[in-house]
Amino acid sequence: MIKTATFEALLDGAVPDGQGGYRFTLEGKTYQILDKDEVRKIAEAHGYIIIY
Repeated sequence: MIKTATFEALLDGAVPDGQGGYRFTLEGKTYQILDKDEVRKIAEAHGYIIIY
C-alpha cells in the first residue's frame, strides 16, 4: 500500500504541548517533538511519501 500525505496536513497534527514542544500523533502512535520539522522524519518512518 502506498501512503501519501501533504506536509501541511501532517503539520496540522502537531499540537503545542505547553512546554515549548509539540505532541504529534500518527497512526495511533504519539510522539513528543521539539520542532515541527521532525514530523517529516516520523511520517517517512511510517512509510509515507510526503508531498510538498
